[in-house]
Amino acid sequence: MAVATQAPVQEGAAAPSALRALGARWSRIRPFEIAFWVVAIGAAFVLPRGFLLLNELAILALFAVSLDLILGYAGIVSLGHAAFFGLGAYCAALLAKHFGMDPVLGLLISAAISALLGLVTSVLVMRGSDLTRLMVTLGVALILYELANKLDWLTGGADGLTGVTMVPLFGKFEFDLFGRTAYLYSIVVLAILFFIARAIVRSPFGMSLQVVRQNPLRAAAMGVAVNRRRAAVYTLAAAYAGVAGALLAQTTGFASLDVLDFHRSADVMLMLVIGGAGYLYGGIIGAVIFKFMQDWLSGITPQYWQFWIGLLLVVIVVVGHEKLVRPWTWFRRGHGGKQ
Repeated sequence: MAVATQAPVQEGAAAPSALRALGARWSRIRPFEIAFWVVAIGAAFVLPRGFLLLNELAILALFAVSLDLILGYAGIVSLGHAAFFGLGAYCAALLAKHFGMDPVLGLLISAAISALLGLVTSVLVMRGSDLTRLMVTLGVALILYELANKLDWLTGGADGLTGVTMVPLFGKFEFDLFGRTAYLYSIVVLAILFFIARAIVRSPFGMSLQVVRQNPLRAAAMGVAVNRRRAAVYTLAAAYAGVAGALLAQTTGFASLDVLDFHRSADVMLMLVIGGAGYLYGGIIGAVIFKFMQDWLSGITPQYWQFWIGLLLVVIVVVGHEKLVRPWTWFRRGHGGKQ
């Protein structure tokens, strides 16, 4: 009897260690990732120009990563993610204009305020079906948009918040007109937050989020606190989006109603669809492709550039995102085989 009862205990003790080993292997940084971030950060010291565009790309990538946290890993669809982006932008701009605050400190405060809004609104988002969540997230963004428009004495209304002057970063690095400091600032923040998000989604908490996304009823039956995990990742995503908005306001010295507009939420959704959800690098890849198509195609066909982006989305839906990024699978799998 003693031998019979000891085997399950040993198996149970071995399971957590195996899970930790598996998580450690998944969390290992691969060589191509190191090369990617070295090139991205090193571009600030090598390239002679183009920093303003690169800075915008870094900000959009962070915004897309924030949406991926709730859509790709928790299955929460949002059409109002710009609410947190815009709130972070206005917070950072107001702190810089009225208090002359250091950019990093302003960034942290903006992230905290956006996270607070995410925590409060997560109570509403957790209720109902996916359609209900869509309407609630959109409604929150519309409310903030109208508040920013009506409180023109604070936000500048339709004219935007002007007169925002950023103090040097850490009191030493001034924001130059070419955008080199701005890009280096944004890409370092993106890298830090990206690897924090990477560690979170590959932790047991992140794995439980994927279980919740796939089958919330079964997860609840297994004892997983579904709503708590969704609220936690929703709050985290709101903080990330707030940081992205704060970076935009700090590096441009301006905040307007555009940061709260619906097209911000729609654009970041398109980036994630193009790059792929549930894979943090998909947000970065989608932001690069979307911005490149926007700039390049608008230069060729200013009136019809959105047609080509729409065509790309149709191709992704018809062909499948996996087959586009892995074309060799077309020949490996037959039409009648298991997909």
